[in-house]
Amino acid sequence: MSTRTAIVFPGQGSQRPGMFDTVPEHDSIDRLLDAAEALSDMNLRRIAADGSAEELTDTRAAQPLLYLVDWVWGVTLLESGLEPVALAGHSLGELAALAVAEVFSVEAGLELVVERSKLMSATVKTTPGSMAAVLGMSSTAIAEVMNTIEGVWIANDNAPGQVVISGTKDGVASATKALTDSGARRIVPLPVAGPFHSPLMEPAQSAFADLLAQAEFRTPAIPVIQNTEPEPSSDPDLIKQRLAAQITAPVRWTETMAALAADGPITLIESGPGAVLKGLARKMDDITVLTVESTGLEAIVEEVV
Repeated sequence: MSTRTAIVFPGQGSQRPGMFDTVPEHDSIDRLLDAAEALSDMNLRRIAADGSAEELTDTRAAQPLLYLVDWVWGVTLLESGLEPVALAGHSLGELAALAVAEVFSVEAGLELVVERSKLMSATVKTTPGSMAAVLGMSSTAIAEVMNTIEGVWIANDNAPGQVVISGTKDGVASATKALTDSGARRIVPLPVAGPFHSPLMEPAQSAFADLLAQAEFRTPAIPVIQNTEPEPSSDPDLIKQRLAAQITAPVRWTETMAALAADGPITLIESGPGAVLKGLARKMDDITVLTVESTGLEAIVEEVV
């Protein structure tokens, strides 16, 4: 009997130089990289190979590159015989999950990702902000402390004791002091381009919703648990609404992992660069995480298929 599995896709922050070096060979990857470069008007191959930290942090480069790396690992896992009970993606990773679930083609998803990245980048230029990871406090306790502080919100509930806040630079600075005084174990500023997953991103959210309204979505071939509402839906219109809302709404990753493990022990396969999602699952019961990069495709197939 095969192991009960789900595929999870990392989001922005997991990018690094050389992230295409370990991806499996796939007939379409060169064509898709050509398309990504044409759509973004950026030399994405060079940035992926040896881009500086600043270039890789640029939303316009990071998002299409991560989407393609996530996607190619995901489809390769399916082609290798993996039969996941569900898919989920952290922020940007949700678009890769939806593409792997055949809600839209990989090409249509790439167009959405590039436009999403441009909209978010443009919003950040006019609405600067920052983000920080708060360690050692629950999301409930953090919300109580920040209740009277303007310009800051919970952006990611990533794992028990690991929550990300987002907002104006002044708001995040004020919240950092207040949370430190209230017992946060550690607060780490994040190297991101702007105040993602906060109401400050509303201009990008509104424009992306208009774009999604014109897109063709299909019923998922595999259930996808989305960030804004951690339960699957077969309704393409509802999937669109949730995907648009994700730009300003928090990533409910703790609840996503709990939903994946609700029916018992499960092995998550982290389909993309690095092991960020594996780290977030450490304090979750009934969850084992294998990463495609460190575990390797053959070992994963041998263990869970």
